[in-house]
Amino acid sequence: MSEMFKISLPDGSVREMPQGSTPADVAAAIGPGLAKAALAAKIDGELVDLSLPFTGDANLALVTSRDEAEALDLARHDFAHVLAEAVQALFPGTQITFGPSTDDGFYYDFAPNPERGPFTDDDLPAIEAEMRKIIAADKPLRREVWDRETLISRWKQQGENFKAEWAAELPGDEPLTVYWSGEDWLDMCRGPHLPSTGKLDPAAFKLTRVSGAYWRGDQKNAMLSRIYGTGWLNKKQLAAHLTRLEEAAKRDHRKLGNEMDLFHLQQEAHGSVFWHPKGYLIWRELEAYMRRAIDGAGYREVKTPQVMDARQWEQSGHWGKYRENMFVIPDEVPNVEDEGPIVSDAAEWMALKPMNCPAHVLIFRQGIKSYRDLPLRLYENGCCHRNEPHGALHGLMRVRQFTQDDAHIFCREDQIVSEVQAFCELADRVYKHFGFTYAIKLALRPDNRFGTEEMWDKAEDELRNAVVNAGLATEEYGWEELPGEGAFYAPKLEWHLTDAIGRTWQVGTIQSDRVLPERLDASYIGEDGDRHRPVMLHRAIFGSYERFIGILIEHFAGKLPVWLAPVQAVVTTIVSDADGYAQEVSQKLKAAGVRVETDLRNEKINYKVRDHSMKKVPHLLVVGKREAEEGTVAIRTLGAEHQKVMTLDEAIAMLKAEATAPDLL
Repeated sequence: MSEMFKISLPDGSVREMPQGSTPADVAAAIGPGLAKAALAAKIDGELVDLSLPFTGDANLALVTSRDEAEALDLARHDFAHVLAEAVQALFPGTQITFGPSTDDGFYYDFAPNPERGPFTDDDLPAIEAEMRKIIAADKPLRREVWDRETLISRWKQQGENFKAEWAAELPGDEPLTVYWSGEDWLDMCRGPHLPSTGKLDPAAFKLTRVSGAYWRGDQKNAMLSRIYGTGWLNKKQLAAHLTRLEEAAKRDHRKLGNEMDLFHLQQEAHGSVFWHPKGYLIWRELEAYMRRAIDGAGYREVKTPQVMDARQWEQSGHWGKYRENMFVIPDEVPNVEDEGPIVSDAAEWMALKPMNCPAHVLIFRQGIKSYRDLPLRLYENGCCHRNEPHGALHGLMRVRQFTQDDAHIFCREDQIVSEVQAFCELADRVYKHFGFTYAIKLALRPDNRFGTEEMWDKAEDELRNAVVNAGLATEEYGWEELPGEGAFYAPKLEWHLTDAIGRTWQVGTIQSDRVLPERLDASYIGEDGDRHRPVMLHRAIFGSYERFIGILIEHFAGKLPVWLAPVQAVVTTIVSDADGYAQEVSQKLKAAGVRVETDLRNEKINYKVRDHSMKKVPHLLVVGKREAEEGTVAIRTLGAEHQKVMTLDEAIAMLKAEATAPDLL
């Protein structure tokens, strides 16, 4: 008689199953509906195949499409495998490599047959059709564990050199698992997978593009063809995603930045932004807004050097852990003999600052600080440089030169929670002024870190308690803890903004740091007369001006709030007889503090309306002979169907109110 295992289910019930049974057997025992709906299982919390036998008593949760996060990841992983099978069926001689799921889909990297050459977007329709054939065939996806040498030998016999290389380098104690699709195609994979290809919806995926990718991400290795796709659980989800992509393309800050004449980027300054007058007006408004916010919160603004000695970065820890992201330059000294510059030894290096924190510690260290001086809040609109890879650069969202709304709060142990709480409340006001909702997440200690476990325990608890005290550690604010995602010197709170089309952006942060004050020997004189280490709170709200402006442009689709718009109104004429009145209207608006331009071009009014709408001007004030005689204006507001006629005084009052920043109302 076979041994019976006790399988505990989420509802508290327990089923006894014979040795050799699987989660699929439990699903079938519960009912045919669940057997059909089940996609995978969690045994003692680990996601596994439905066909994996139990090895003893276990807690079991069956995964269905209702468990969307797990189900989506499984589906996307399987779409990647079906993609690989389809490509090899259509293009013999293609080698397969890796194919993971992504946040919204999947990709697979291929080494095409050299005689055929790289794949292109023109190949995608045929590959999609072949993928649908494989899905329709409802091929079982079957897991096997293989002997290492046997698997390597098979890969080599089939000309799969990349797979053979990877199999040979996996840890010796790691079982090598493969998955069969039907009886004639397999791939090496840890799994888990759906029970069969037929569990995928053939109408729920789309291949999107082809790009180049280096084998294992190293440019010294072979160039591969990467095919991207997006995959979902059903056709409705795919359609919604494609609609979001279309909307995102319309909102692309690079496209709108060009149309609105805000900024540009070019090869001569990779990763740095050329701000045009209108774009820099947005920057200046944000800068003025943030200065009012930090002045009201008791910060003191400072300015620190762009370049500092490498020994300073070594002492702070950045030289060892962040050097590859820093722009490093030799500290040249004169050579008396040949009167030319020479580079001194390896210690004589300088670096453009990638962050402002070490410099703020140096300001803190100037002069003796008392416990009565704390908290000391130092703020800087700090320009920083980071050596981001060329391929990672993306408009304003990821640049090499950027300016942070950066501040560091030096405080006593007993002040930490109240300071973090005050920051949470400040960030809440700022984000609400811009119309954002957000989630707060606590990023916990990473594996590679400085400091003791006791320091990390205290820092994490302090951040957690501050959010609780601020009333923000709730489901409404998306409170979540993220193991392993803190910085090497401190845990951090992160603010993830949600934009108008549902995308999230990680922007603000505050970190509780005991490491850097120790490494850079910052201290204050306590009430007991002894030296003590301050705790250093690193914080930002915008994150960087560049990225925040990019997010704002996309969030508002270029239709910025009037107080942020570089041109808040344009006064234009229907006939030249009204030119004098148009100029009078403009002068009165300027006197009221409104950023206004005058359009006296000899063009039809419909042309002018389209032109200024393209430039996202919030208000167009149209004047003709009647308006000049009556002292009125006809206002066309961007996005509104109808114009409004009002007196000039009424129009000035309305525009002045809308042009006022929300913190000044």
